[in-house]
Amino acid sequence: MKGRTIFRTSLFLAIIFLITTFIKLPYYVTQPGMASELQPIIEVENGFDKEEGSFSLTTVRFGRANPLTYLWAKINDYHYLHPLEEIRREDETDKEYFNRQLHMMEASQESAIAVAYKKANKKVDFTFNGIYVDGVIEDMPAFDVLIVGDRIYSVDQVEFQTAEEFIEYVSKKNVGDEVLINYERDGEQREAKIKLAAFKDQPSKVGIGIGLVTDLEIDVEPTITLKTEEIGGPSAGLMMSLEIYNQLVEEDITKGYKIAGTGTINAEGEVGPIGGISQKIVAADHDGVDIFFAPNEQNNSTSDYQEALKTAKDINTNMKIIPVDTFDDALNYLMKIEDNN
Repeated sequence: MKGRTIFRTSLFLAIIFLITTFIKLPYYVTQPGMASELQPIIEVENGFDKEEGSFSLTTVRFGRANPLTYLWAKINDYHYLHPLEEIRREDETDKEYFNRQLHMMEASQESAIAVAYKKANKKVDFTFNGIYVDGVIEDMPAFDVLIVGDRIYSVDQVEFQTAEEFIEYVSKKNVGDEVLINYERDGEQREAKIKLAAFKDQPSKVGIGIGLVTDLEIDVEPTITLKTEEIGGPSAGLMMSLEIYNQLVEEDITKGYKIAGTGTINAEGEVGPIGGISQKIVAADHDGVDIFFAPNEQNNSTSDYQEALKTAKDINTNMKIIPVDTFDDALNYLMKIEDNN
């Protein structure tokens, strides 16, 4: 009889547990992820494969909160709760958010390749393929016409090579003017006429209400293969550029250290801030990283670097936190340190 009672109680608790996991709360939970080595996912043709140490990107795990993960985040350090609107744009679907992260990753990846190849004095050429829509603003003219992932080829029969050129062209027009947009969706060519309107938060600025990312193909020698299908967002840009460069040159700039970090990178080699750096510090420390590069943001008192220092002190890590504003900052640091072999 007692055994039957225990079984029923256990079954009841198991059912309650399963039910609560399917209840979605209006929050995302983020927590420390891991440090993942880049060499296995980046391969330069006939590149130098001699790393005594390693370069790693760092990740933050996140997912939609349910009652159990919500409570878990409340009682655990470096587990954070974020309202949906902090992660996704207003009215953005999960698919649109995923597509936006992939496009940001692609742009960051191309910048990382360009920076590394130029620094190694290798061939770099670009082919521009239009402009990706990576966001659409509600109550603006494009909202009922374009969706995230559409690729714009021309406006008023004028072809643009960058998102900046598109924005400059449209910004010279007036409220109520109409533009002809030629674009592609799921392999199908489309066109639409869209009127311009003023932005609610910037009445002096006009547009159709979309966010844009330049879509370009990069042509380099030697060729390079990146297996980054599972990586979203731009925050691995700096670390990818270092791994690529290390495969292009004969010297091993890891010098036997486990090196991680985070930060966006643009085609000029400038490193930008990211989100979740405290959690990435925890992840890197857990994986035994020796050196961590953090965006310095030109010595800003609230920079990622400053936050990283506070976290490093809090968790009492021996990992060295190094501030960087550019790819060259990171490279110069590595060239000056002693070997760890």
